[in-house]
Amino acid sequence: MCRLGWDTEDLFVYFFFECYDDYRNLHYPLRRQRQMCIRDRALIKTAEQNGYTMRVLTAVEEVNENQKSVLFEKLMKQFNGDLQGKTVALWGLAFKPETDDMREAPALVLIDKLLKAGCKVRAYDPAAVQECKRRIGDTIYYACDMYDAVLDADVLMLVTEWKEFRLPSWAVIKKTMSRQIVLDGRNIYDKKEMEELGFIYHCIGK
Repeated sequence: MCRLGWDTEDLFVYFFFECYDDYRNLHYPLRRQRQMCIRDRALIKTAEQNGYTMRVLTAVEEVNENQKSVLFEKLMKQFNGDLQGKTVALWGLAFKPETDDMREAPALVLIDKLLKAGCKVRAYDPAAVQECKRRIGDTIYYACDMYDAVLDADVLMLVTEWKEFRLPSWAVIKKTMSRQIVLDGRNIYDKKEMEELGFIYHCIGK
């Protein structure tokens, strides 16, 4: 990068915060800070315009994009590749809690894959429903609350770690779901506790 005339001190600051940000997000596997993704892409594009390939950042960007499909791949494995007609409940649409921002949101990638696989999607988010409608219209069912989302669902997928999702009534959820399967994209639940409650539980990286 120094070949492009970039100041070495500026580069040090960039990569310091890049590493710090990745450390902060170790517990949130589906999410990588959007500003970092945008900055990476800007660096890659600038380098390409100057005839230089940012191989490391390009590889990182590919990994980040692939990470958005991890939950879908786990779902495919759970149902042996046949998702036709399955009802999937999504908790969370926004890129992160406390916002309705859906830029770079993993939920958009996930919904697209689910619909193409023949799934019915029931989604709930405390803030991002209108933004999601603006982006994808009425291609999915927008639930009025988190319990409405899991009604007759074959699987629950946690996508955004809103506070209200941390301590739900699992007894109610167990009764209303068609199958008791939970895919936790934020690693906020305890595997042993979930299995003791009678759920098939999968998270990321464990």
